[in-house]
Amino acid sequence: MSSELLLLTSESDCEAVLPALALLPHRVRTVPADPGAALSAGAHDVVLVDARTDLAGARDLCRLLSSSGDVPVVALVNEGGLVTVSAEWGVDEILLPTTGPAEIDARLRLLLSRRGSTSGDGSLSIGDLVIEEATYTARLKGRALELTYKEFELLKFLAQHAGRVFTRAQLLQEVWGYDFFGGTRTVDVHVRRLRAKLGPEHDSMIGTVRNVGYKFVRPKSAVSPLEAELETADQTDREAVPTR
Repeated sequence: MSSELLLLTSESDCEAVLPALALLPHRVRTVPADPGAALSAGAHDVVLVDARTDLAGARDLCRLLSSSGDVPVVALVNEGGLVTVSAEWGVDEILLPTTGPAEIDARLRLLLSRRGSTSGDGSLSIGDLVIEEATYTARLKGRALELTYKEFELLKFLAQHAGRVFTRAQLLQEVWGYDFFGGTRTVDVHVRRLRAKLGPEHDSMIGTVRNVGYKFVRPKSAVSPLEAELETADQTDREAVPTR
């Protein structure tokens, strides 16, 4: 499937930003990384924002794009800049410049398939788990979960970014906020309580990544073939990435 990609960058050649794009059939249009050019660029399926050098400028641009339209926004970040990317950016996906073609293609297809699939009432469903943001309630197999406000916010945040690993410090920032002065042990306590309320059959939804942090693990029944493909895509395309 070929898509229209809009790349916001100071580079004139998309291969200088994401080399593997040259191996894919997607049509890439490059425009300067500034708000005026981005908002007047016309129709496209996905926006790619080059955040390799100017993280602050890219963050502001991503926030503007995510708040002014319904087109998926992808940030292209060097590995060293990953720690600075947070939910505040408003991006739908993050890619490294070294990402291979199979993984890029799978992630783009997944983004486009997800866009517009969120329930109109603001609910989020992953397998047997349903999170109702408007009423601050969560149900698992129809059973209401008795969650505190922070437990709900933690579950919602992790579920909204299913599969992505967050450090304890990142979770403190995103869920508790900048003005929270407690330690990272707070996250561990809330995760333990949340797992207890999910029950022994479902506590594995909140996965631990040793020496890093936590992530939401999609139940196998909720993993689409395309998402399963992503788990191995980056292992099959390393040799295909052109070097510069």
